[in-house]
Amino acid sequence: MNTYNLVIYGLDELYKIFEEIKKDINFNFEKINKQELLNLKSNANCLILTKKEIPELDNQIIFDKFPISIFKLLEKINIEFIKKNFQEQSEILIGNYIFNINSREMSSNTNKLKLTEKEISSIIYLLKAKKPVKIRELQSNVWGYQSQLETHTVETHIYRLRKKISKVFKDKSFILSKDDGYEINKKE
Repeated sequence: MNTYNLVIYGLDELYKIFEEIKKDINFNFEKINKQELLNLKSNANCLILTKKEIPELDNQIIFDKFPISIFKLLEKINIEFIKKNFQEQSEILIGNYIFNINSREMSSNTNKLKLTEKEISSIIYLLKAKKPVKIRELQSNVWGYQSQLETHTVETHIYRLRKKISKVFKDKSFILSKDDGYEINKKE
C-alpha cells in the first residue's frame, strides 16, 4: 500500500489538533503555505485538506462545514486515502496502454477494448513474468489445469486475445510468441 500524506492548507488550528493526536492517527500530515501549495500541483501522493476548493488541483478534501466531530473528519480522510489507493491499484500502464483491472478494459488514446477476466489475468501474469511463459505454466497458474491435460485452451485463448488487440489497436506485437513461450511487449 502506498504511503500518502495529508497536506493541510489554511487550517492552522486543525493542524495543531492533529499534532496533539498524531500518535492515534494512521497517516502523515504536514502544514504548507501558499507558495508550497503552488509547487504541490504535480504531487500525486497526497490529499489536500483546505477550506475552499482550489482550481486545477486534484485530491482535495474541502473542510467547510463547522463544527465537525474529529472522528467524522478522520473517517472522511481515511475513506479518501482508501479511494485513492484503490484507484491507483486498479490501473496498470503497459507501453501505450492503460489497463483498468476493475472495469476489465484496455485503452489507448480514444480506443477501448473490453476484456474478460481470464484475458486480464493472462496479461497480468505475462507482465509479471521475468521471461517468456510456457503454455503449461499458463495452464497451471491462470486456468488451474493439471500439467498432464492435453488442451489447446491457452493457445486458442492467446490467439483470440491477440486478434482482438490487433483489430482495435492495430497492434500485432503486444503479446509476443517466442520459442520458449509468450511474453508481453513492454516497449512503447
